[in-house]
Amino acid sequence: MEYDLNQPWLTLDDWQKEYINTPPEQDCFLLTGRQVGKTAAMAIKAVELCVHHFGKGQNILINSITEKQAYRMLARAEVYARIKYPKILITTGRKKPTMHQINFTTGAGIFCYAAGESGEGLRGDTIKKLMTDEGSRMSEEYYIATIPMLSVSKGSHDVSSTPCGTHDNDGRELWFYKASKDPHYKKFYVSAEDCPRHNKEFLQRQRESMPQLKYAQEFLSQFINEFVRLFSDALIDKCMVIQRSFSSEHPADPNCPTALDGVPVSHFIGADIARFGEDQNVFIDVARFGREKIRMVEMQISTHQSVVQTADAIKSMREKHKARKVYIDAAGVGGGVYDILLATSGWSNRIESLENAKRSLDRDDEKRIPLMKEAMYMNLITLMEQGKIELIKDPELAASLRSVQYEYDEKGRLRPFGSYTHAAEALVRAAWCIKDKTLALWAA
Repeated sequence: MEYDLNQPWLTLDDWQKEYINTPPEQDCFLLTGRQVGKTAAMAIKAVELCVHHFGKGQNILINSITEKQAYRMLARAEVYARIKYPKILITTGRKKPTMHQINFTTGAGIFCYAAGESGEGLRGDTIKKLMTDEGSRMSEEYYIATIPMLSVSKGSHDVSSTPCGTHDNDGRELWFYKASKDPHYKKFYVSAEDCPRHNKEFLQRQRESMPQLKYAQEFLSQFINEFVRLFSDALIDKCMVIQRSFSSEHPADPNCPTALDGVPVSHFIGADIARFGEDQNVFIDVARFGREKIRMVEMQISTHQSVVQTADAIKSMREKHKARKVYIDAAGVGGGVYDILLATSGWSNRIESLENAKRSLDRDDEKRIPLMKEAMYMNLITLMEQGKIELIKDPELAASLRSVQYEYDEKGRLRPFGSYTHAAEALVRAAWCIKDKTLALWAA
């Protein structure tokens, strides 16, 4: 039978079947490559547990680094339950499905919440099964806060992720890596190359174009010692000093001053553009005080937007504070958005392409200077270390910064990369404004 993206349970892989049918009390560890079906398998298993094994008060908690990721698994679980068990899923009344829960006539339920910075907000609940998605990106504090929730209920833990290194910046083993060696977990190791749904030609192109170690981590699901996180927890915590979370109703920081020590504020926007229907568009507005200090003001995240809708969203964000300039990568998928904005009346001086792959040659044409991407990331690190940038304490941004890893290429250049870097990419562009020297005469 041909694979149906909307009904993956019709063509489950052998490992998915084995995982779904694993006894409820068994802890499971899923180390997988990208796009092999781990989220679908966990969603199906959650429903099967609630229908056939769990009763009143025996609930499942789904966690991920952000609410959007956790909800993605819950949404898949709801679709499966509606089709497979329409009479057991509660669809009306007080316990009808929401973005945070689905309930069953058996008395069991599936809940999903973002883990936040440390999982502190999850303390106090008693659950039967904890399902952790993207577990390699979770902090040690998250596991300390959540694992005890399983003790009284004699519950179990399923954790899945692509790998993200083995040690932190201080040389300590990461919790997810330690779990890979814990004999209490039943292990499932799934490479993208073993997944029948992956296009073999696509994988071969990635193998040839990506650094070998990066391909081994992202697609072969191998722990790689050589990779190190670029932003430490301490550095992120040091800079996230603005106590405010974003919402669709109130996305901007209302307390951002218009001047500092008499120096007027100039606003700049960094944008990371997603492919249509994939990933996330992220726009970050920052306020620059002279060229000495930057304060984050707003972050907008959207998906499933056309290039025209994306361009309109950037225009709208720019109008709020009359941002002096918008930074975007016109060489990548942002090219269409860049062209629309560039063709807009009055925008020729308001948009600048900061291309990740851009590079220049020195006088001898022998050595290449750092790629623009490296320069932007190092600029942000310098600002953070010097205390010249203040960030809003937001779990999505923190997770994105934590996901950034690096290696050095054959020429000794630093190569930042990661699987959840959309917000980080927008931030490094916004922070590049510290180097902008254009006049603001035209900004209004």
